[in-house]
Amino acid sequence: MILAAKIIQLRKQANWSQEELADKINVSRQSVSKWESTNSIPDLNKIIKLADLFEVSTDYLLRDELEAPAAADERIETNNIEVNLDHAGKYVQSKIEAAALTTKGVILCVCSVIPLFFLMAMEDTGRLNINGDIATAGGIMSILVMVSLGVSYFIKMNQYEADFDTIDNEKFELSYGVHSVFQEKLKQFRPIYNRRLSLGIFLFISSFAPLMLTAILNGSDELVKLMLIVLMLMIAAGLYLVIPASTEYEAYSNILKENHVETVKSRRAKRAEKLAAFYWPLLVAVFLGWSLWTMDWGVTWIIWPVGAVLFGALIGLMELFAKDDN
Repeated sequence: MILAAKIIQLRKQANWSQEELADKINVSRQSVSKWESTNSIPDLNKIIKLADLFEVSTDYLLRDELEAPAAADERIETNNIEVNLDHAGKYVQSKIEAAALTTKGVILCVCSVIPLFFLMAMEDTGRLNINGDIATAGGIMSILVMVSLGVSYFIKMNQYEADFDTIDNEKFELSYGVHSVFQEKLKQFRPIYNRRLSLGIFLFISSFAPLMLTAILNGSDELVKLMLIVLMLMIAAGLYLVIPASTEYEAYSNILKENHVETVKSRRAKRAEKLAAFYWPLLVAVFLGWSLWTMDWGVTWIIWPVGAVLFGALIGLMELFAKDDN
């Protein structure tokens, strides 16, 4: 038995996580992870500390041909669930599929007003020979249909809860070799994540530029409405890039943080998902109620850019309160 396997066996017999073992010998958790995944070997001082801590000889740790001492043969049951490579892979795949549903739901809600703005722009230009009532009715119907479809995607996410439960909500240990596999996956995915996140943020920030320029240049009403469509499409494109990439990155991070129940990132993602599930349908309801009450569709559209900014502000506010609670 090699040194890495002996450290894993002795640590689990003591019912310690990697973090707990790291604290006891005054090293980082990453160091213990590298020892157990054969990516590095502890120096002599650390081996002596490990031998003293586990109450075994240094010869036992260093010599592969030596079997475990009698006391170490008795495996101590732990309360931690062991996660193998297949389980971890299924967790990541389920996270990606759930993120796809979340993305579809949010994008449908965000884009639900695009048909209304388009019909109103066409009504202003007279190109489709439709009057204001037809444009408004058609736009409202499209909003209701698209929001309903978006909510249905949020509901479908429940089918993945069982796949998330172990890693998100339970204490677990990774089987031998799993940590190194997903550490490499995370390393390879990190540049992709950074690119998508950067591009998504750029789209969010610049989405207001076409509308702002049109307003500054005193564009026509129909042009303003078309620029609102561009704004919504840019926000939707940003969401399409950011949500799946952030979810996949979070999934890899959660696996690598074994024995860490409900990480900060997983709590953040859950709060964002819950907020999005009711925020965007609520924003649609407020928009429709305000517009139908005043019948001033040329003014009520402002709720969408304001609502998009407010959504980001609410996420930040939730994080602030969460830090205070912690």
